[in-house]
Amino acid sequence: MDVSSELIHSLLPVFLVSSLGATAFLVGVIEGIAESTALIVKVFSGTLSDYLGRRKGLAVLGYGLGALSKPIFALAFSVPWVLAARFMDRIGKGLRGAPRDALVADLTPPEIRGAAYGLRQSLDTVGAFLGPLLAIGLMLVWAGDFRAVFWFAVIPGVLSVLLLLAGVREPDAPAGRLRRGPPVQWRTLGELSAAYWWVVAAGGVFTLARFSEAFLILRAQQLGLADTYAPVVLVVMNVVYAISAYPSGRLADRMNHRLLLGIGLGVLVLSDLVLARAQGLAMVAAGVALWGLHMGMTQGLLAAMVAGTAPAHLRGSAFGFFNLVSGVAMLIASMLAGLLWDKVGAATTFYAGAAFSALALVLLATRRERVVSPS
Repeated sequence: MDVSSELIHSLLPVFLVSSLGATAFLVGVIEGIAESTALIVKVFSGTLSDYLGRRKGLAVLGYGLGALSKPIFALAFSVPWVLAARFMDRIGKGLRGAPRDALVADLTPPEIRGAAYGLRQSLDTVGAFLGPLLAIGLMLVWAGDFRAVFWFAVIPGVLSVLLLLAGVREPDAPAGRLRRGPPVQWRTLGELSAAYWWVVAAGGVFTLARFSEAFLILRAQQLGLADTYAPVVLVVMNVVYAISAYPSGRLADRMNHRLLLGIGLGVLVLSDLVLARAQGLAMVAAGVALWGLHMGMTQGLLAAMVAGTAPAHLRGSAFGFFNLVSGVAMLIASMLAGLLWDKVGAATTFYAGAAFSALALVLLATRRERVVSPS
């Protein structure tokens, strides 16, 4: 599914601006709504998976919606159509995300959970850089025809659903997992620890600092990258992301999580500063590589921190509420990034990201104790 999605997403910001005449603010709105929708829907899918005691069915539904959204991109002749397609695609992502993450925890011993999430992140990212590479090749073959490439993305999307149906076997639900009453119960919040809520708060501030990667693509285009090669930006980012995610997950099993998250924030500050001051594509590539490194260091780590601070029977809900907060933050961050880009300039967008990252780093430094132990 990552191959299918990134075939489209790696070209979508350029398609919106070049073919449909969208502004950077509109790109930010579309990306913010799309990504925040995916994160917010996870609160319901995760809680529902806890209520049902099953994860796979929701994951199949989510991957299926993602596959069904792909033809809409190819047929889109206006910005609202693209928004509708992105919205449908991200609802699917939201439906599958929390049950899938909870299923990883169900299948994984605590002592290697950081490595498991790092491995999952690496494998996700392999698809995320193969997709842009394939997009470049298809754009060259079809002479820059965005819509032909979007139609091709339907194929791996459908294959991913068939693979999930045939190849994944869910373990039997523990007797204590099934719950009575409504699937979404706000009193569930009271069963989650202070350590968990600190992770939620840290994740929210962190997401404010990390707006949509669409702005990385637009920055490269602004400094001279041709439309056909726009996916190179995500290739560079995701290669570094894939290489760093699993080793970072292994580190998370062995060192203080707060320290590792702080290092990741420091890398994000550096990435933003490089992108803000970039004068050519070489500096953009360096900034994008640093962005990928910070993703590899932090995304699997945050998932492991959520899993480590939540009781087993509430893991789906815990991932859901975490993503609810992150979704609101992502919407604000991407809209603000687009507004700053249009009104003040691209450099200011990245300086603002660096400022939010520095704020998150200061807040992290005030947390003296270890958030969660590796075990």
